[in-house]
Amino acid sequence: MKERNYHEQLNIDNTKKLRELIKELPPYVATYFRGIEHTTAPRTRIAYAIDLRTFFEFIHQTNPLYQEKEIRNFEFDLLTKLESTDIEEYLDYLKLYTKDGKEYTNDERGIKRKLAALRSFYGYFHKNKMINENPILQVSMPKLHDKAIVRLDVDEVATLLDTVESGSKLTDKQQAFHSKTKERDLAIMTLLLGTGIRVSECVGLDRKDVDFNNTRIKITRKGGYEAYVYFGEEVTAALQDYLVLRNKIPAATGHEDALFLSIQKKRMGVRSIELLVKKYSSTVTTMKKITPHKLRSTYGTSLYRETGDIYLVADVLGHKDVNTTKKHYAAIEEERRRSVKDAVRLRE
Repeated sequence: MKERNYHEQLNIDNTKKLRELIKELPPYVATYFRGIEHTTAPRTRIAYAIDLRTFFEFIHQTNPLYQEKEIRNFEFDLLTKLESTDIEEYLDYLKLYTKDGKEYTNDERGIKRKLAALRSFYGYFHKNKMINENPILQVSMPKLHDKAIVRLDVDEVATLLDTVESGSKLTDKQQAFHSKTKERDLAIMTLLLGTGIRVSECVGLDRKDVDFNNTRIKITRKGGYEAYVYFGEEVTAALQDYLVLRNKIPAATGHEDALFLSIQKKRMGVRSIELLVKKYSSTVTTMKKITPHKLRSTYGTSLYRETGDIYLVADVLGHKDVNTTKKHYAAIEEERRRSVKDAVRLRE
């Protein structure tokens, strides 16, 4: 039997996870997920399933008519009985609720995402004429307040890479591991900072995906399509140094192709790289919470400052909509517009 690659196995794992979530929900939820399968990503469907579970738990907990029923047995006509006021109560509930003795909170972004899941859910049945009314359309999306884009400055990037290379600011315990993983860690950090790829794209890399002849890597983007991302001399050097060691490591069964291996000789996961970034970045700045996504923002900022081409930045980062890119780099666009205010002279 042909061995599955990382992304094929991930899709299988996501399918299993979604099926387990659907088992907890009313049968018509499965109909909805079959209907949106070809227009949504697996991770989106899982997030929607979790959000819908929260919605049905709210109904179960707060509506006397449904407190005695198992969620699995909620009838389809529940959707037609709910009004916009019920949805507004649900949004208020999301701000603070308790489940299994633990408190949960949602900020405006979390509430907006859960409302988006409900909009998609109701929208599917309304579009297919299975319900006549869609109360979700009467509920306004929460207004989001802009957040400052967190990114590293040029000197912070240099300090960060120096720290990864030397391990000088790490604790004694961290330095013990650093001696074994320095080349790997430097390759990961340099790759993230030098290409702007997502952490999920990084963990999915296999050794064969690195093409030094054309200075590029083949990645699998969100949505499952493949793309090439090009890298420069610093990334080349870091990857080559690491691969000299990587090619000598006998990986665990099923992980032989993986580019980045953990101490256990298995493919590194998203969480492992998130912790790696946190460990090193905390030695550089305590004022900024640096994640792999912030390294991506750092790369995007540097590329936009150098090229001034927002469409190129969008393409390199894999944004399907250039407006997503514009939103992230609006402050730089404003700065560039201001810089040319005296470029045109009306009179000498």
